[in-house]
Amino acid sequence: MLKICSIINRSSLTSLNLSNFNTNNVNNMSFMFCNCSSLTSLNLSNFNTNNVKDMSCMFRNCTSLISLNLSNFNTDDVEDMSDMFAGMKKCKIKTKNKKILDLIKSINL
Repeated sequence: MLKICSIINRSSLTSLNLSNFNTNNVNNMSFMFCNCSSLTSLNLSNFNTNNVKDMSCMFRNCTSLISLNLSNFNTDDVEDMSDMFAGMKKCKIKTKNKKILDLIKSINL
C-alpha cells in the first residue's frame, strides 16, 4: 500500500478525510500512515478492510494525531497488528472493533 505520509508531511496537512477512499482490493496497509507527524485528525470511517492481512505500524509515530475514526474497520482476517499505534500518545480512537479496543487497552492509549 502507498505510504502517503511523505505527501502529507510536505504539505503540512493537519486533517484528512479518506472515508470514501476505495480500499476494496487492498490486503496490506502496513506503514500506510507511519510517521505522519503533522496529522491531528484522520477519518477512515468507511475504509473497507475486509481483505487486509497486515496493519502493522499503520499509524506508528503519528505523534500529533488526536482524533482517529476507525468505526467500520473489520479486522477478522488481519494477521499482523503489531505496533499499529506505536508512538501515539493522546489519540481518541473511534471504534467498536474488539481487536482494536483490546490493542488500545494493552498499550494504554
